[in-house]
Amino acid sequence: MGQSPLIKPQYRMPVTLAPTAQQTSTDRENLNRPAILTNPEPQASGQQNLAIFRVYVGYRSLLSIVLLIMLFSPNTRQLVGSLNPALYTAVALAYLATSVPLVGSLSTRLRDSQHLMLSVFLVDILAITLLADASGGMLSGLPVLLVITVAASAVLIINRTLATLIAALSALAILLDTGWLMLQGKLDSSSLFPAGILGLLIFGVSLIVQPIAHRLGRAEELARNRASDLYTLQRLNEQIVQHMQTGILLVNETGVVRIMNKAATQLLAPERPVIVEQGRPLEDYCPELARQFEHWKETGIHRARPFSVMEGSPPVIANFRELQPSTHRETLVFVEDYTPVTRYAQSLKLSSLGRLTASIAHEIRNPLGAISHAAQLLQESNELSSADQRMADIIQNHCERVNQIVESVLQISRREPPKPENILLAPWLTEFAQDYLNALHRGAEVSIHCDYNELLIEFDPENLRRVLTNLLDNALRHSEEATGSESARIEVHLDFAKHRCLIDIIDAGRGVPAAEVGKLFEPFYTTVQEGSGMGLYLCKELCEINNADISYRTTSAGDSCFRISLNHRAL
Repeated sequence: MGQSPLIKPQYRMPVTLAPTAQQTSTDRENLNRPAILTNPEPQASGQQNLAIFRVYVGYRSLLSIVLLIMLFSPNTRQLVGSLNPALYTAVALAYLATSVPLVGSLSTRLRDSQHLMLSVFLVDILAITLLADASGGMLSGLPVLLVITVAASAVLIINRTLATLIAALSALAILLDTGWLMLQGKLDSSSLFPAGILGLLIFGVSLIVQPIAHRLGRAEELARNRASDLYTLQRLNEQIVQHMQTGILLVNETGVVRIMNKAATQLLAPERPVIVEQGRPLEDYCPELARQFEHWKETGIHRARPFSVMEGSPPVIANFRELQPSTHRETLVFVEDYTPVTRYAQSLKLSSLGRLTASIAHEIRNPLGAISHAAQLLQESNELSSADQRMADIIQNHCERVNQIVESVLQISRREPPKPENILLAPWLTEFAQDYLNALHRGAEVSIHCDYNELLIEFDPENLRRVLTNLLDNALRHSEEATGSESARIEVHLDFAKHRCLIDIIDAGRGVPAAEVGKLFEPFYTTVQEGSGMGLYLCKELCEINNADISYRTTSAGDSCFRISLNHRAL
């Protein structure tokens, strides 16, 4: 009893908690993952026609080469250039020469190239007409090539009037060439009929192809707009899913996670980025989640039950929904943090408890005060036997216990908002431990292990003092029961993966059975006969209003440990 309190503070180098640049870039990459669809590049309304025109340029280049080969080949020489070989050769060479500057000459804005394209088609009409004239007109069959030219102009020229003009000029060129050859005596009057039929065919092709090309252009533009809208909608959906508070996983039939959002990563694997986690079996994240998933697949029934992914993590709850029937049989897994539900239930319980306590506090205290006063009067009597004195002591002790319970409940129901302050943790713990041990007036040992001499936390100092006082009272009591000496230690750690500060209050007691760990923070639950069962519950409430968590765990050495975890908002 006469020993002085012993405090063993230990300090090391300071440290700061801040996300690294690599972590920041990783988070940004997770939120901007590539979409499944690709964003269609903006195109002018005639860009597809540009490719068709380039094909046409290739066709006319190949045609000019074939026409030259036919002239110089012994097998086909009689088919072309029979009337004027020199004119045929000069026109064929000039026709080939005009194809060279056209290759790659058009810009992507086809509307600005309409005049160039009109000039090309006029040159084609002139060249084919001259080639046909040098080869015998309609008898050579070369005027039929104008059908291809007219069809191409109907597709490539946006102005339908100009496209019709090309058809009219082609028909007129055929008729004029036929008339010219008839005047020269090269053809007879019977050639006018096939020339007229070919002219009508050219007009028919132009009038049929023009509306078809127009509709195809509109369909192409509509498809491009719909593709752009679909891509935008997909990116919007991705951003919504990524920023949802509910974790979403897409799991295939074999239990492999194909896609997961950021919330799911924070709940199941907070230390690893989203992209790294995709493609892993569901069991790698949480065996209990995988077991519930398999049970739902086999039975089709799922009763949502909260579970923890790992020790000290908040409880979560999972639900499953199969996608539309398909060969892949993929399933959406929804994982939600169950903490708000439990806190809401506790708040309802606390609100009801506060109203009940306020209504009956007066009724309880009046008879309680009378019983306590009567017990005191009995204790002052000289005629009271030792057995009766013992009974009076029991009455007095239990009156004090009931009064303590009423005070604790009233204190919780009247809980005021915290007044957080920036606390330099290491020196504050040293001062608190010294004041705590001085108030005990007995030999006890509290050691402090803090590696971070300049660590700042945000907490209401009075609330933190009450929490640590309650935890140290329990630690010293249980240590004395197990070892015969009152000792406890406070250790401070940093969890860089979760950006949290961890304050551990450790004792050498016998620990809490695993079956009772879940009940530790429930009101009126106690393992000590004279306890009120409100201490740990009050600690939990005070931690929660300061954005902190408290939990029980066992250290690697087997010691009991209550851990206060301050989330990243409190650092």
